Amino acid sequence: MALAQVFTRASVGVNAPEVVVEVHVGGGLPRVSMVGLPETAVREAKDRVKAALLNAGFEFPPSHITISLAPADLPKEGGRFDLPIALGILAASAQVDDRKFEAFEFIGELSLGGGLSPVKGVLPVAIQAHASGRGLVVPIANGPEAALSGGQRQFCAGSLLAVVAWLEGRDSLPPVAVSETRPAGNVRDLRDVYGQLRARRALEIAAAGAHNLIFTGPPGTGKTMLASRLPGILPPMTEEEALDSAAVASISRPGFEIHQWRVRNFRAPHHTASSAALVGGGSKPRPGEISLAHHGVLFLDELPEFNRNVLEVLREPMESGHITISRATSQADFPARFQLVAAMNPCPCGFAGDRTGRCMCTAEQIQRYRARISGPLLDRIDLHVEVARPGHIPYDGRGTQPENSESVRERVIAARERQLVRAGIPNAQLDTAGVRLHCKPGRQMQKILEDAAEQMNLSPRACQRILKVSRTLADLENVGEIREHHLAEALAYRGFDGGKNQQ
Repeated sequence: MALAQVFTRASVGVNAPEVVVEVHVGGGLPRVSMVGLPETAVREAKDRVKAALLNAGFEFPPSHITISLAPADLPKEGGRFDLPIALGILAASAQVDDRKFEAFEFIGELSLGGGLSPVKGVLPVAIQAHASGRGLVVPIANGPEAALSGGQRQFCAGSLLAVVAWLEGRDSLPPVAVSETRPAGNVRDLRDVYGQLRARRALEIAAAGAHNLIFTGPPGTGKTMLASRLPGILPPMTEEEALDSAAVASISRPGFEIHQWRVRNFRAPHHTASSAALVGGGSKPRPGEISLAHHGVLFLDELPEFNRNVLEVLREPMESGHITISRATSQADFPARFQLVAAMNPCPCGFAGDRTGRCMCTAEQIQRYRARISGPLLDRIDLHVEVARPGHIPYDGRGTQPENSESVRERVIAARERQLVRAGIPNAQLDTAGVRLHCKPGRQMQKILEDAAEQMNLSPRACQRILKVSRTLADLENVGEIREHHLAEALAYRGFDGGKNQQ
């Protein structure tokens, strides 16, 4: 009789808790028992592992094999446990040297021929394996992803035979390495947007302070076009932000792609999306669009067409930056620090306020249409911008060329750096104490804000967001104190508040 232990990791949200695979080969009739809450794909591992061992030239012990996946109360899923199970069987049956098992973790799915196939969620595994002080062995296809963690002693292998040869010192495994492939850059440039100076200005403010933004206007005025240019003017991702974003992509389908490293996501779900698709869910919790947009942009086009109950689930993560999904048997916490950009028509037909006068919607119809978006949700959107139909579109290329994204991005980066030096976070993420410390208005401006709050039915939250936008406007001008024209411009971006009943 013999016992072997192999270290690996499970997947629970964006975490990768340690799992110890214990294999016991003892007497009795030949059979394989697996314990430790394995789901179907894990239970099927015994068949894949048996075929892989035999096809790789090893012996499958004709004994009673007990496989324990500890901790026993943690559900296990996927094919990630194939490699550690196979190594445990080989070590327990004295077919492989197990001296390296204490210092390394192993993960990978086995093909019937003994090859190693990639698995999801390798980046969180690599990060936490490095934090535990152990090395890691992953399939070759997962190597570039694992390399992003910056961990030491991380290797990739193409087959079970290669791993065994390395364990016995007969051969070496190549270390993981980040692919040199990098994207050429964001091709959606603000130079394509002619006119719409107010909307372009609001987009720059939103990028500088990480503020939420909503565009309203007739169809075809460029709302979607403007929103899609926001990622191109946002500051570059920090190492920590890039790792957080990649970790969410790593546990999702189709999975993380190396060319998306340090690229801010732009997610645009259809208005028929369910609440589970938007915030995450399922019997086994999976991240939704708000988590896939972590440190990026979530664009909701045709906002009133979304189910109102679906939109309401956005309120808490917009404030907290994360979402906790609880089920009867499990709970998962996903990051959701996204920047919301929404777009909507002003009325059901889309042409309210258009100078052609073709809108035939009644005031009641318009009110009912706008009431599909609740007051509390609008309260959390800092910038309300009307996008009017332009009077002239210079298709001939004559006239002043619009400013490109690179020029705008330089100002945005400079303003964001001032915020990070001052408070460590963008202005939009300041809490109440941070607003009092960094966005304190003078006595006269305080009176202006109080009068505006009375006239426009502004909530205390809306007033705080106005001060945050004012602080961002001051940062864009590189001035230390908020001035009256900053507050006036910030108030001008609260178009939905006047007359909107806060619910």
